[in-house]
Amino acid sequence: MLWVKVFHILAMTSWMAGIFYLPRIFVHFVEGCSADQDVRRLQIMGLKLYKFSTIMMLFTLGFGLWLWLGYGFSGAWLHAKLLFVALLIAYHIKCGAIVRQMQAGALDKSSRYYRLYNELPLALFVPILILVVVKPF
Repeated sequence: MLWVKVFHILAMTSWMAGIFYLPRIFVHFVEGCSADQDVRRLQIMGLKLYKFSTIMMLFTLGFGLWLWLGYGFSGAWLHAKLLFVALLIAYHIKCGAIVRQMQAGALDKSSRYYRLYNELPLALFVPILILVVVKPF
């Protein structure tokens, strides 16, 4: 079971890396469009990063389910963690919608918006980390 935990953490780390960087691509895309720069490379990067992050999310969820089946569903901390994981999945799906808008060249929010949007996964990840390590309830 420890190997499953290692692969879960590895996949989760890769997913988080993608989810933390993708909104930065949105920022650069919006700023590049405002400066009348060629942003096609950012569109390609955003799409590839989203696809990679989606694969890592699926691995994270799969290994997490494996751990859940192996260790069982015990403690209220796990219920709370799963709530934050569900919110993180919703954030990921929303990023996919933004990537599709970016592919169409139609991001309508400011770079400041996307900079703030970039902080949301951290606000979701910190409670997950605390719940997993501390198990407060």
